[in-house]
Amino acid sequence: MRNTHPSTRPDRRRARLAAAASAGILSLVVGAFPAGATASPPASVSTTTSATTSAASTTFSLDRKALRASLEAFHKAGMYGAYSSVRDGSERWRGAVGVADIDTGRPMRPDYEHRIGSITKTFTSVAVLQQVAKGRIDLDAPIGDYLPELVPGEQGRKVTVRMLLNHTSGIADYILPAFPKLVDDPEQALDEGQFRKPAPEELVRLGLAAEPSAPRGKHAYANTNYIIAGLLLKKVTGQDPESYITKNVIRKAGLRHTYFPRSARIPGPHAKMYESFYGAIEPARDYSVYDMSWAGTAGAMVSTTNDLNDFYRRLLGGKLLGAAELREMETTVPAYEPEAGQEVAMRYGLGLFTLKMPSGGWYWGHSGGVFGAGTWALSTEDGRRQAAIGYNLMKYERFGDDGKPLPDPIGDALFGYMDEALSGAPAERAPGVSRLPGASQLPQRLLAPRGLPASGGEFGYGRRPHA
Repeated sequence: MRNTHPSTRPDRRRARLAAAASAGILSLVVGAFPAGATASPPASVSTTTSATTSAASTTFSLDRKALRASLEAFHKAGMYGAYSSVRDGSERWRGAVGVADIDTGRPMRPDYEHRIGSITKTFTSVAVLQQVAKGRIDLDAPIGDYLPELVPGEQGRKVTVRMLLNHTSGIADYILPAFPKLVDDPEQALDEGQFRKPAPEELVRLGLAAEPSAPRGKHAYANTNYIIAGLLLKKVTGQDPESYITKNVIRKAGLRHTYFPRSARIPGPHAKMYESFYGAIEPARDYSVYDMSWAGTAGAMVSTTNDLNDFYRRLLGGKLLGAAELREMETTVPAYEPEAGQEVAMRYGLGLFTLKMPSGGWYWGHSGGVFGAGTWALSTEDGRRQAAIGYNLMKYERFGDDGKPLPDPIGDALFGYMDEALSGAPAERAPGVSRLPGASQLPQRLLAPRGLPASGGEFGYGRRPHA
């Protein structure tokens, strides 16, 4: 039932949401992360498009007590519940904290299934690159060569397949046009869209008609790109893209709890998923039952943290793509324009990004954030050291009347946990990691808690490393 409790300051709330939107926070991307970004990235990622460097593959023993304490700190900071899987070689740790249901107090479990949002993009990209390896798709061919009726005119002639996969196409995101009431009344917008089934072609039309946030050639995260990529797969394979990805990526990776949902419900054990939308939905509401047709091949998948670690280890280890295709996937562009005196701490490849965390290590993976559910999955470049986390409260960040972010203890605790899990360094060594540099330009997609489109990351990556 819809919460009808009136807001005491609707005009100010609307102003804050509008300011957040203008800052790129309403681009709904599915993911997010902050990390120390004052140091220059490795030479291989600083000035060219090739990014092959990550955290050193030094082996750390998993400190289970410290990991548990750090995950607990995330819950104590205000996150309802979270579960995580961490690996170092063959050594593994899993943990869960908090509650899966705030009404009943049902506890979180580490094996829960979870909506992974924009992490879906890595799977879609792998599928496209498989077709590249077979010679059916040319990364540098115009998309209009394959889908002339879907992407006509100048966009069809000048936007390449590579531009779609690394978000440099200059095509806008469809999220706000698809949820037109999202800024003025987020709760009503989400309620009205709960069981809607928009066709992917409709989503593409909305994105093509919208005003892009950056010119062609500049990275600007847009889910439209990956809906087009799914339709490209359909064109060249003759198969439904979700079915093709299931058979040729998910099953090839040996994943047992990863899938595109067939209905609005998650069939396996899962937590409720609460959406706050920066305080506009008060109290936060459960959107774990939601038709994900609006996300499709850009962000609809369900998985577990164990499966995500399996997937990225096999991908980075060369088990899902050939060496040439993996190199293309790891060829990156800056994910945002750096602020004065700062270096880029996040770079985006083809459905995969590399991110510098506060302790100094670079990691590969993706993040995702859909209504009520946030996810991160990061690995060292060789896939040896890995951490994946899922949590069930989204867009918990708060903004002042001027649209600027307020202190964010939940986000700081999340970054601290992920940094410690990946580096083995105590979380307290990297305090205050609330934002990545240039956060105003990077729609909250890096940090899953911070969201991908409507929150800057309803399915993508959301925040950036702390300046």
